[in-house]
Amino acid sequence: MREIVLDTETTGLEPEQGHRIIEIGCVELRNRTPTGKTFQQFIDPERDVPEEAYRISKISTEMLRGKP
Repeated sequence: MREIVLDTETTGLEPEQGHRIIEIGCVELRNRTPTGKTFQQFIDPERDVPEEAYRISKISTEMLRGKP
């Protein structure tokens, strides 16, 4: 069986407060074993990454500048 495991990082959990996705990551599994195929994309949220989000993700505002 083929599966794709998806993970996201965000600036927070409240979209109505302007929180945004800052990273999408995926790993492909075949029969529950990683195939080595991965995907990672940083996303510029067009706002500063709050300190709490940085502490959790280790993704800074500077790392995201100029990303899609």
